[in-house]
Amino acid sequence: MKNVVITGTSRGIGFELAQQFASNDHNVLALSRNTKPLETVNHPNIKTISIDLSSTTNLHKVTNFINEEWKSVDILINNAGKLINKPFTELTQEDFFEVYKVNVFAVAELTKLLIPNLKEGAHVVTVSSMGGIQGSMKFPGLAAYSSAKGAVITLSELLAEEYKTQKIAFNVLALGAVQTEMLQEAFPGYEAPISALEMADYIYNFALTGHKFYNGKVLQVSSTTP
Repeated sequence: MKNVVITGTSRGIGFELAQQFASNDHNVLALSRNTKPLETVNHPNIKTISIDLSSTTNLHKVTNFINEEWKSVDILINNAGKLINKPFTELTQEDFFEVYKVNVFAVAELTKLLIPNLKEGAHVVTVSSMGGIQGSMKFPGLAAYSSAKGAVITLSELLAEEYKTQKIAFNVLALGAVQTEMLQEAFPGYEAPISALEMADYIYNFALTGHKFYNGKVLQVSSTTP
């Protein structure tokens, strides 16, 4: 039984992931603004915390719970994401800040807070995007989102080096298009080849076993472009 922290669990991949871990007898701490979807599922292995990931004060709810209930964390999945699709000249500084707060700053802050609880053999998986891969095909309107997803790739590579002596693994999954609510909101009418449930199944298995084979690596999980 693993102790698993997952962000962005109100819908899409995170929602499916939380249920998959719980159904396989793992403890799940599910973090999102909206906790009602998983509260409705009412699985005994899932604990939800309503949280604004961009608030350091809110993030301390997570460490308080872990220190009181679990003590240690085996898997952290940084899944939460924010996407704004606008032409570059229409993107405001606030737009960039909003995207980076969720996709970069929250990832860094939550990971930092959980470092004391991540023991030898722990695995931190950050969900990025093919748009963050250097040299990949880029798409207009995603300047804030794709650059943020590139930032967490580099962050994870650095953390893998910094914590390799503690034997904590940091890896990134750069996803292609997945049929999620976030994708539909940003690109109405686009049909992705992979469902949220199918991608959750892949991430579930990678989170449990990927650290045995990879550290500081970026795996491109995409059969198409994007």
